[in-house]
Amino acid sequence: MSSQFGFIDIILLAMFAGFIILRLRNILGRKTGHQGKPLSGYFPKGMEVLKDIENNEAIKSGNIDEEVKKQFLKGAEIAYETILTSFSKGDKENLKTLLTEKMQNNFSSAIEDRKAKKIKSELTFVGIKSSAIENFEKTAEALYFTVKFVSEIISVKKDKDNKVVEGDPNKIRTVIDHWKFTKKISSPNPNWYLAEIKSS
Repeated sequence: MSSQFGFIDIILLAMFAGFIILRLRNILGRKTGHQGKPLSGYFPKGMEVLKDIENNEAIKSGNIDEEVKKQFLKGAEIAYETILTSFSKGDKENLKTLLTEKMQNNFSSAIEDRKAKKIKSELTFVGIKSSAIENFEKTAEALYFTVKFVSEIISVKKDKDNKVVEGDPNKIRTVIDHWKFTKKISSPNPNWYLAEIKSS
């Protein structure tokens, strides 16, 4: 008799365990093949975004859905702040990983001009109020995203005597920029680079 009751106990425990597993699946949900893959980072080394092959292929085909836009903007916002602060500090090495060759030359010339005039740039990045993708372009060679940024900064320039010659250290300015990012279609490198800047 005891062995019979032991067998029944095992069946009851198995049924109870099965019930718990089903309840957990209903409460927590389960992963399906249609769920998007998480992106591991946004522009961590340069403009690296969309490491996921499916998302890269989606952009190449022009299939830009809201999730892809959302992920791209996260990376673009980080790049935007990094480029502004690096330029203010005169950090040309960091800028190399974020800019096209043409933009590298433009930024480098501006930094060298500042040095020659012994002008020190100071920038406090307050934050981004908004960002939005304004345009997507695809040519035979490259992909382009144009992003509108509305940000708040405190920016001043000082001469060799530490006297303010431009800007106000106590005033927050609202800045509107339109930045175009690019990536070569043929390149296996997932990085995106800043190719053009327009200010409103």
